[in-house]
Amino acid sequence: MTALLLIDLQLGLQEVDYYGEERSNPQAEINCQKILEAFRTKDLPRFHIQHCSTNPESPLHPTKKGNAFNPLVEPKDGEPIIQKNVNSAFIGTDLESQLKDKKITDVVIVGLTTEHCVSTSTRMASNLGFNATLISDATASFNKIGVAGEKYSAEVIHNIALTNLKDEFATIKDTASFLKEL
Repeated sequence: MTALLLIDLQLGLQEVDYYGEERSNPQAEINCQKILEAFRTKDLPRFHIQHCSTNPESPLHPTKKGNAFNPLVEPKDGEPIIQKNVNSAFIGTDLESQLKDKKITDVVIVGLTTEHCVSTSTRMASNLGFNATLISDATASFNKIGVAGEKYSAEVIHNIALTNLKDEFATIKDTASFLKEL
C-alpha cells in the first residue's frame, strides 16, 4: 500500500525573508494540493507532518501563526498529524509504526524544504525499508550562502538536493507523471 507524506506545509515557510532571499518552485503547494486531492479521492492514507520548532524566533515555533498548516493542504478530520521538532519525520515520532501498522510499503513525499526536512525524511524512509517516491515540483528550496560566502540560488539548491536523493534513496517524479500513474 502507498501513503502520502506531506512534510511541513506550513504558513511559516512562506516567510522567504526568514529563510533566504528567494524560494524555488512557487507552485509547490498547488502541486501538493493536487496530489493530496488524488489521494483523498482514492481513499489512500495521508500523513501531515508538522514542524514544531524549538527556536522561539522561528516562524514554525508552536506559538507563532506560521506553525499553522497552509490552507491549500490543511488536514481533514481523521487524517493523522505527526508533530516533530527535528528535520526527520521519523525521529521522535510514531510515523514508522503507524505506516507499518497500516502495511504501507511505499511512500510518496511532498513538502518543504527539499534540502532539509524533505531530504532527511526521504533518506530515513528509504533506510527504514520504504520505497520512496519524491515529487520534484511538489517540493521547494531556499537560496543558501556557502561555506566560503558564495551564493547558491534556490533553484540550484533544489536541484542538487533532488540529485543527491535520486535513485539511491528515492524515485523522482513530477506531479503530472505521478498523477497519471496513480
